[in-house]
Amino acid sequence: MKSADIALYLQNNPQFFEDHADLLADVTIPHPYSGRTISLNERQLLTLREQNKSLEIKLHEMVAFAQDNNALQQKVHQFTLALFGLRDLMSLQNVITQNLRETFAVPHVVLHLWKGLPPSSEVLAFADQQLQPVCVNHALHDTLAWFGESAAHLHSFAYIPLRADEQSIGLLILASEDEQRFYPDMGTLFLQRIAEIVSSALHPSL
Repeated sequence: MKSADIALYLQNNPQFFEDHADLLADVTIPHPYSGRTISLNERQLLTLREQNKSLEIKLHEMVAFAQDNNALQQKVHQFTLALFGLRDLMSLQNVITQNLRETFAVPHVVLHLWKGLPPSSEVLAFADQQLQPVCVNHALHDTLAWFGESAAHLHSFAYIPLRADEQSIGLLILASEDEQRFYPDMGTLFLQRIAEIVSSALHPSL
């Protein structure tokens, strides 16, 4: 009989240990860490402690994640408030890029609007096709030059297409020297919120 068969039998016959209660006290098994033998009851207690520890770790991770989310939501709120009342296009552009640098600690921000400064056909096609922000570890198309002297040191990018009336009106790009700041599999929910806020603020001025 294989050990798997024994385990299956015990799972299907939970009354076994009720019928043989003395086994719980008599059977000993190796301690998982020290090597000494312990009873089944002791081993069960160790298992429960390990499970509790694992649950505590997961709980701490969930709390930390919730705190990070709350902090990020607060930053998005602050960013939104900073744009209220601004109608001058130049002022809007300055406040948007400055607040992204300061509030979100993004070292490099470029805001390129199509009005008066159309992009290359490749960039325009990219912005038109992307419905969500795109995070990559290399610059796309000819946009690296938009960062000037900093370009050679940048290793992660978040491309945020801006839209109004279903049409692209520009491209917001966040960049960092840290390749882990923006990466292909990262969530883009808050980046999408920023795209909507910026698009809405700019639309009346375009």
